[in-house]
Amino acid sequence: MSAATSAPRARFPQRVRMHVSYHWRNSGSPLVTGLRDRWDTRRTAVFPSVRSDLADLSVGYSGLREGLAYTLEFTELRREEGPRQSAVRVSGQVSGSELRNHGSLPAADIRIVGTSASLARRMPKEASLLIPMRVHFVIDFDGDPEAARRAISKRERSQFNRDMRLHHWDWALNSSPEWFDAFYDDHYRPTMFRRHGSRERTEGKDAAYECLFRTGRLFMLSQDGAPIGGALCHWDAAQKVLTLRLLGVEDGAERHYESGAFKAIYHLLIGWAAENGVRRLDFQGTEPFLSKGTFQWKRRFGTRVVMPPNHFGDKRLWLQVCQDTPAVRDYLVANPTLAETEDSLLEAVYFFDEQRPPRLDYSAKAAGVERIRHVDLDAFLAPLL
Repeated sequence: MSAATSAPRARFPQRVRMHVSYHWRNSGSPLVTGLRDRWDTRRTAVFPSVRSDLADLSVGYSGLREGLAYTLEFTELRREEGPRQSAVRVSGQVSGSELRNHGSLPAADIRIVGTSASLARRMPKEASLLIPMRVHFVIDFDGDPEAARRAISKRERSQFNRDMRLHHWDWALNSSPEWFDAFYDDHYRPTMFRRHGSRERTEGKDAAYECLFRTGRLFMLSQDGAPIGGALCHWDAAQKVLTLRLLGVEDGAERHYESGAFKAIYHLLIGWAAENGVRRLDFQGTEPFLSKGTFQWKRRFGTRVVMPPNHFGDKRLWLQVCQDTPAVRDYLVANPTLAETEDSLLEAVYFFDEQRPPRLDYSAKAAGVERIRHVDLDAFLAPLL
């Protein structure tokens, strides 16, 4: 697992600032996560408070700024199905003190508050759910590489094996700064833009080089001797945890999705990790909604759903329904979610009523999801009468 550390590209003060920022966002140290939790949810803080109206449904989000991208945007994407529309947003602010008083939050059909787990657990229980802000997908290795491969769904394994025989991909570490530049500029960034467009959230190139590449692991996927994709991972040598941070295929091109090359990155990374002393592979996370494509994608690789090891592990969403309307019911049924139980376990919640069957096509089958609960909307929304 040893790899040479490449030379720095920034001056020492800049490198210090990049590392502080990177670890503030990503560190799993209890000291850092505890400090950030207190800082992010302090009473004197000022938080965004946004009402989003789209498709006969209003969703209000208040709280941690990350929730604008991770949560509110998701609700808008799910409401944009059908004729293309744009959400109408009305933006304001609330203080940390106001956030603790749900009655002071803007009116909406559905209200969501992003805050600390401890505060979210004290919010009203009526017509509400306690939801992780994000979840991660991990694979724990026990020294048997074949066991890790067998845990992948049969369909995924069969397709990968077929694609591998057809394309003869090669997968290897490549620690050259030249490959880092090519990977970042020609693979990672185009892929992120293709997948997310104007909503893309990317790691800056200087920070990726300093905080990931210099001490991490950079892989190259090649075909006929030419690179067509890659992955840049954070490496925690003490815990032997490999965390996938950046990945991409050449030019973000559709042909690499059609050929299976994009999927192959996940398969090949699992195989490499299983054979090279990695104890845990972390594919990072997604929003905890089962209708999220990333959720369905990552669970197929034999992963286990866990709370994030960084500061998001201490963050929750409090979701409360304020109006019983057909649009509200449609949305809740169409977007089953993971929720936290009173004993801090994860469960999958599927809503339904007489006209709307539960969306069981969004599977919750994954280690770490302890149970499945079907919730009758008539009973759930009864407190609103």
